[in-house]
Amino acid sequence: MTVSKEEGNALLDFYEELLTDKQKDVLNLYFKEDLSLSEIAEDLAISKSAVSDLLNRSIHQLQNYEAKLSLVENYRKRLKIYHRLEQMENPEVTELVQKLINLE
Repeated sequence: MTVSKEEGNALLDFYEELLTDKQKDVLNLYFKEDLSLSEIAEDLAISKSAVSDLLNRSIHQLQNYEAKLSLVENYRKRLKIYHRLEQMENPEVTELVQKLINLE
């Protein structure tokens, strides 16, 4: 796996609904619950190797979604822009930024 826990969580937050229930279970246990492969295997009553394969394929699928849709990347870019706008210390701009953030 070549994805950090932080990145995995971000990808999962944006693309979770595009996954199968089994993929969601494994990814949530791994990224959100911070369980090891052995713990996940025990919880789901499957082999550690099956967990590893499913995890790798699911992460690859999430990365493909991000490569095509860029939802995580664009969200991070928007947050940087919001932060810069808030630094302008203009009450009207700050209010509008908060409205945009609330829509996220």
